[in-house]
Amino acid sequence: MCGRFALYSPRSVIARRYLGIEAPEGEDRPRYNIAPGTPIAIVTTDANGKPVIRESMWGFHPGWADEKAPTPINAKAETVATSRYFRNAFAHRRGLIPADGWYEWRLEQGRKEPYFIHRRDSQPLMFAGIWEPGREQDQSTAAIITQPAQPLLASVHPRMPAVLDPESYEDWLDPELTNREIIRAVIRPLPQELLEAYRVSTAVNRSSVDDPRLIEPI
Repeated sequence: MCGRFALYSPRSVIARRYLGIEAPEGEDRPRYNIAPGTPIAIVTTDANGKPVIRESMWGFHPGWADEKAPTPINAKAETVATSRYFRNAFAHRRGLIPADGWYEWRLEQGRKEPYFIHRRDSQPLMFAGIWEPGREQDQSTAAIITQPAQPLLASVHPRMPAVLDPESYEDWLDPELTNREIIRAVIRPLPQELLEAYRVSTAVNRSSVDDPRLIEPI
């Protein structure tokens, strides 16, 4: 599960340092409480196969789907390649969703307490994602792929976003890779030892709250 995340590193830094491309145009304000149904940054490829950063609505709803069709924010790694709803996007429209960390809620003494999970060295992460053109022109929708939590994080929540190792970014975006088994063979997760989780304020429960205090440990 991934229902909230943060991206406060400038997209210009992510573009140049991790993708070797120029900074994207447009608003680049830090966001500490990104909620479903809002625009998110996603790295895709252009017509020449080069990486680009664009915006997509968080909530997967392909243009061919009925208006009443679901808009899931997550797609399970176990079924994303075979599900009728996701399989075409998995084969042809994979993307990288940049983040500085994400939130999960752990049940403690009958209450759900939020935790922030990020890299120990405070470097940005890249979630594995999928996207599809939306029903409206120049709009796309996206979902974050999730997987069973790695052992070091399983005590916080049983699932987690699929966080990719930087060496897998190019292969994940490669439009020539469409076979499920080949993709799984070449993609590597970020080593779990690079991640840590700590408890944060319940203020993150309110999507209207968006400031740096949300990621401060308590």
